Amino acid sequence: MNADALPATVRIVLVDDHPVVRAGLRALVEGQPDLEVVGEAATPDEAVRAATLERPDVVLMDLSLGDGPGGATGGVQATARVRALDPAPHVLVLTTYDTEADVLRVLDAGATGYLLKDAPPRELFDGIRATARGETVLAPTVARMLVRRAASPAPAVTEREVEVLELLAQGLGNREMARRLLVSEATVKSHLSHVYAKLGVDTRAGAVAAAIERRVIRP
Repeated sequence: MNADALPATVRIVLVDDHPVVRAGLRALVEGQPDLEVVGEAATPDEAVRAATLERPDVVLMDLSLGDGPGGATGGVQATARVRALDPAPHVLVLTTYDTEADVLRVLDAGATGYLLKDAPPRELFDGIRATARGETVLAPTVARMLVRRAASPAPAVTEREVEVLELLAQGLGNREMARRLLVSEATVKSHLSHVYAKLGVDTRAGAVAAAIERRVIRP
């Protein structure tokens, strides 16, 4: 499949719930003659509205949009909704998080690329241009993680098992996890058994520690 043609000026919508971060990104990005910020957003609803009104080439998306520790649902939700638009802009994630759960969720939601906020400016600029062309852009650590995951002979932790691990890290018991996940306690116990086997542990604390160490979930 051919890549998209790069427009003369790449139109960008910034999505981040910190005004200071957006201001810094705007100043940085607009220092490039071929990049233009046409809108800003702090929430998923604002992101969809800005993408609909401004019809950008690229939405630069943070993952945590006010949902606090323990999840990146705001950025994932916004990505899925933006990619469902017609026409749909490409989404380049720019975040501080590089756990397996975060990466897989937002790529599954339709993100074209994934960069970290400690990336050098040139890497960000080149990433925006590549994303506008429809090319996949990945931070080196993210690319290595995906390669390791693909090459690993061990069974990968599933999306539902990641959810169980995240709830486990919050200190929830089986009954509360079952309520949160809308499943039975027996199903939760089954998930835990699979998680223990995949991570090579035999306790709840061990599972959380191993998941954080392997960057399956956030600390």
